[in-house]
Amino acid sequence: MPGLVSLRAEGLYCPAGDFYIDPWRAVARAVITHGHADHARVGSAQYTSLASGAAILRHRLGRNITLHRLSNGEVTRFNDVEVSLHAAGHILGSAQVRIAHQGEVTVVTGDFKRSPDPSCDPFEVVRCDTLITEATFALPIYRWPDPASVAEDIYSWWQAQAKKDRAAVLFCYSLGKAQRILAELRRLTNVPAYLHSAMVALTQIYREQGVSMLPTEAVSVADHGAESDSLTPEVAHDRPTKARRKNKDWRGALILAPPSAAGSAWMTQFNAVSTGFASGWMAVRGARRRNSYDRGFVLSDHADWNGLVQTVHESKAQEVFATHGNSEQLTRYLGELGIRAHALQTEFGSAQTQADAG
Repeated sequence: MPGLVSLRAEGLYCPAGDFYIDPWRAVARAVITHGHADHARVGSAQYTSLASGAAILRHRLGRNITLHRLSNGEVTRFNDVEVSLHAAGHILGSAQVRIAHQGEVTVVTGDFKRSPDPSCDPFEVVRCDTLITEATFALPIYRWPDPASVAEDIYSWWQAQAKKDRAAVLFCYSLGKAQRILAELRRLTNVPAYLHSAMVALTQIYREQGVSMLPTEAVSVADHGAESDSLTPEVAHDRPTKARRKNKDWRGALILAPPSAAGSAWMTQFNAVSTGFASGWMAVRGARRRNSYDRGFVLSDHADWNGLVQTVHESKAQEVFATHGNSEQLTRYLGELGIRAHALQTEFGSAQTQADAG
């Protein structure tokens, strides 16, 4: 693997700067693109990330980690290598890593998307000689619809279930997707939504970073009436009494939960429900039926086929490495266009992580 980055047992490594990018094992110096579990792992001595993603990393990796925070585009040095982080548009605080040394530039995209998202900074095109890109949805069948129209579909589904005296339970990844949906729906309504406990702290981090979302309350608080910090400021002023809040009537409610909650005992508290799943994987015909969801909504936090190809062209890269997902399909297509392209096998994007984070 030529260029400024090589592949070692610990992960992607820059020898000239002596640091790793999203290492899957503990190292001395780690540059982190974002807070998803397959990119941010515990144990490294020092971490570097975008400042906007720092709270997520501390939540997931520990409050006492040694963390160097960079603003978007700010340059730092590892030995004589210049490193800067640039918005990737994936989730809050997600970054591409630009590495410059002796006139050569390599960019590692991490996970990214090109479609608009009110919950994070938009993707920034960064020109380079070598591009290392994700390829999660690198097939021509993956072409995303307008996310605003998807949000309208989610809202319409929610309202339709309310008319049928059902709760609408929408499964989505706890970090990034849940907050994006709440931000998209805030344009359409201000009615509170309810969150699985796995989403509460992460959603509060987004609020503290200034992201406007629907008011939210933890399912456990609404159902049992226990006092909790999970009540957001938007609903805290109208806090019901414990007596009123026991045996919650969930009819008409929108409830967000991680995919792992589907089919679990946690679901039995809601009585009559309709279930949905928001993911890029819903673009594949039959995926919803195979997973027994009532509705599927095509909403992804990764680039689709057009976004991947567009990014390669706009980067002006002379050589491309594609990792995880459908990397061989993308590299074959780029090769037909005369671009040197190679599939790169890494530990990013296990099957379960991709299914959760799509």
